[in-house]
Amino acid sequence: MDDNNTKTVTNELDIVQPTVDIGQEQGDLVVGLDIGTTKICCVVGEVFDNRVEVIGVGTVPSKGLKKGVVVNIESTVNSIRQAVALAEESAGCDLRSVYVYVGIAGNHIKGFNSPGILAINNREIKQVDIEEVIAAARTVKISENQRIIHVMPQEYMVDDHTGIQNPIGMTGVRLVTNVHIVTADIGAVHNLVTCCNKAGLEVAELVLESIASAHAVLSKDEMELGVALIDIGGGTTDLAVFYDGTIRHTCEIGLGGHNLTNDLSVGLRTPLQEAERLKEDFGGAISSVIKPNLVVDVPTVGDREPRKVTQKVLVDILEARIIEILEILDRELIASGQKTKINGGIVLTGGTSLLTNLAELAEQIFDLPVRIGYPTGLTGKIEELNNPRCTTAAGLVLFGRKKQNAVNRQEVNVVSRVKEWFKKMM
Repeated sequence: MDDNNTKTVTNELDIVQPTVDIGQEQGDLVVGLDIGTTKICCVVGEVFDNRVEVIGVGTVPSKGLKKGVVVNIESTVNSIRQAVALAEESAGCDLRSVYVYVGIAGNHIKGFNSPGILAINNREIKQVDIEEVIAAARTVKISENQRIIHVMPQEYMVDDHTGIQNPIGMTGVRLVTNVHIVTADIGAVHNLVTCCNKAGLEVAELVLESIASAHAVLSKDEMELGVALIDIGGGTTDLAVFYDGTIRHTCEIGLGGHNLTNDLSVGLRTPLQEAERLKEDFGGAISSVIKPNLVVDVPTVGDREPRKVTQKVLVDILEARIIEILEILDRELIASGQKTKINGGIVLTGGTSLLTNLAELAEQIFDLPVRIGYPTGLTGKIEELNNPRCTTAAGLVLFGRKKQNAVNRQEVNVVSRVKEWFKKMM
């Protein structure tokens, strides 16, 4: 994919933020768009000095994606338009000229660590040196069908001094950094950006969904002590490990809540829509706690009468699949050498984290403390966001706020991209 096709996906240090001036206290608009396999959620936030206020939310069922990847552009575009229209109506503003932070997921995404080295010859380290050593770290060979979407510094080393978070102003002979690089399939990136553009949106940046979710559910103490975030979405499950305050490892697997629904549909011979309802109303992660005499009516196809199935049989089906997902993640943590670093435990989020007794099952498998992560750090219209299903969308807004603050600190010229922001003011 050439540069012309990706010009709306800017690098992490080149973000243009919209501003608003209509005669009262105003903040920059930050929009997060979670394009998931089962739902699309658009959140409009207004950033002030001491808070991020949600002014609009739009959520609709997702059509056109499979395992986080666009498989039908027209259907995806229509779903995005619907979510954006609801968010615009809720916020009372037009988002067509506002830059948007868009979540990306899928097992095509790869994450790895890479070092960078720069000679500084006994002089004071400046911002340009930071940029050069990060550029050196990202100069690595990747597959021709992949493109870099994130380069996240983990730490710096000046000569023999390690664990430095900000080396600016220090003096030494050599500056070294370790960065975490995330890449995504070029075709998947192109299709996602194309869908957003066709829906009338400008993409500021594609953000790995687990990175976005981390901004909404993880505390600073957890990230310092060591924590693994597991975001179980509809089509994929995302893993991100943090310790010493920074990202250390990421992984994507192509299994999620839709697999649980499909297992129920096949195992109980019921339509997918009914299987999803049964999962939400009667599902669970541990079948041994279900009373064996509890019976559930299971709709069938055609004109047949519903069948009677014990709830324990239903939960048995779900338990087998969720154990598979968690055990894959546990093996990933062990193989990557990260499990011994997770002193703060596991945080589960995403829609599937609401499955009854999932935290207890996860504690058994990981042998670590587990909690369910709900979005935090936002004010305003947060009623619809107070749910693990909305973690990524909320996190995208908080990610955008952090990026905006970084831009302001670097004194980058802010260019207004908003046209007719408040329709009611016209």
